[in-house]
Amino acid sequence: MSFIATVFVGCAQPPVSTKSALELQSIQSKEFEATKQQAFAATLSVFQDLGYIVSSANLDTGLITAKSPTVQDFVFSLLFVGQRMRDRKANAFVEEIDKGRTKIRLNFVDTTQTSGSQGMRSEQDVPVETPELYQDTFAKIQQGIFVRKNLQ
Repeated sequence: MSFIATVFVGCAQPPVSTKSALELQSIQSKEFEATKQQAFAATLSVFQDLGYIVSSANLDTGLITAKSPTVQDFVFSLLFVGQRMRDRKANAFVEEIDKGRTKIRLNFVDTTQTSGSQGMRSEQDVPVETPELYQDTFAKIQQGIFVRKNLQ
């Protein structure tokens, strides 16, 4: 019986969001008294300070994409032998909503990839919905904006 349960657990569907789109937006978005350039630079700097590798950043579009370094480990169980690689993807959209007022929307996604000895591969993306992660990141961005505003 436990063998069957283990097989079905391995085939489980990815978790479904427990939050509405409006709830996610309220967690993932924050407005700042800053120019788009100040907010963009602060966000980019915070991602780098947190150890993310920035893959693209464009001030005109306001988009920043980054990911954490990949953590790789070996998995050995009754049904699976292979490697697991995990990382976190981070995206930011910075937009000027009024002169000197900017809105930043962050999105973090945990990615797990597995590859087995028989060529089996799978990937699972799980959106991070923990408010504390977003609040902490926004607090660091606010500090970065403060520094930039006071250096000018």
